[in-house]
Amino acid sequence: MENSEAKHGKKPNQKLKPYLVLQYLLKNTDENHTAKAHEIVAFLQDDCNIYAERRSIYKDIEEINKAMLIIEEGYTAAEAEKILADKDADRYVVYDKSKKGFYVRQRHYEYEDIRLLAEAIYSAKFLTEKQSQNLVNVICEFVSEHQAKTIKHDAFLTDRVRTINKSVINNLSVINSAMSREQEGHKHIPEKITFKYLKYSISDLNKQVERRGGASYTVSPYALLINDGYYYMFAYNDEKQDMWTYRVDRMKDVKPTGQARTGAEAFEAIDLKTYTQRVFGMFGGEQERVQIRFINKLLDAVVDRFGTKGVIYTKVDESHFKVSVPVEISDQFFSWICQFGKQAKILAPSRVKDQFTDYLDKIRMMY
Repeated sequence: MENSEAKHGKKPNQKLKPYLVLQYLLKNTDENHTAKAHEIVAFLQDDCNIYAERRSIYKDIEEINKAMLIIEEGYTAAEAEKILADKDADRYVVYDKSKKGFYVRQRHYEYEDIRLLAEAIYSAKFLTEKQSQNLVNVICEFVSEHQAKTIKHDAFLTDRVRTINKSVINNLSVINSAMSREQEGHKHIPEKITFKYLKYSISDLNKQVERRGGASYTVSPYALLINDGYYYMFAYNDEKQDMWTYRVDRMKDVKPTGQARTGAEAFEAIDLKTYTQRVFGMFGGEQERVQIRFINKLLDAVVDRFGTKGVIYTKVDESHFKVSVPVEISDQFFSWICQFGKQAKILAPSRVKDQFTDYLDKIRMMY
């Protein structure tokens, strides 16, 4: 009796059918995985309680293809119908004769694009593991379930040190809001923020403690930078009268102050495009133009580190080259030089050479 009513009476929820067919195809198909008409029928009947026949699926898919041409390409309904009359026309949902099934071919994002985005998320040390997984789940909605499983499986093969601070996303939002010149359609004067800065304690590595006994930092934020998998805030510190970097994942209780931002001149004097190339480990110091000699095989490593803008490369002999580059002198810079051993040598200025030998002497005295 129920089958008879379904076939001859008014069928409920039929207007939903094309939409549900599209969602099923988006979720379950790609170039390597197809869905046959009877599988789509089973989904509609078993999961959605909607009566469907195989031939109606073909009609739904044709309507989907027409709708996509109208929505994404700007064609009229008549123009879309004319295009689809050509069997060789590009279609959003394609029938694969060899696999005898349908799949979604044209997506807003390619599979490799989503894979790259997922890897970037997993490699971000400023995100907790749960935050990374949530974000990957969001972007994987743009590929099929088969592709999503591959992306998640491959990415989880790597192990990375992650932050334990769950407030990073909120911190970024507050910082961006403080730096903005417009909020909710109204003019906004960029303002200072206040926060507490965290550090690890050897007594409990699962819980970070507040620096400076819990005293707040008040700075003027100017930019957000990503370096070596971490998010940094680039801000002007009134106490130090200079620009400083702060790890966003080590910031706590970030709040706007309502006080107008300061330090505009100091920020404008910085070339952010080369900032991370001359500041090692984001530890700033006095800037010097340093001359360093390297063996030729290190050229790629040096270019990767310093780039070419504002840097002078010179051939010394058949085995060596020299680079003249502005660097903020710090222990992190000296440790970077040390990794090359006898293959790198600081040539000038003499005061930086002296600082480097002092650095080495202090290490040597420990042994």
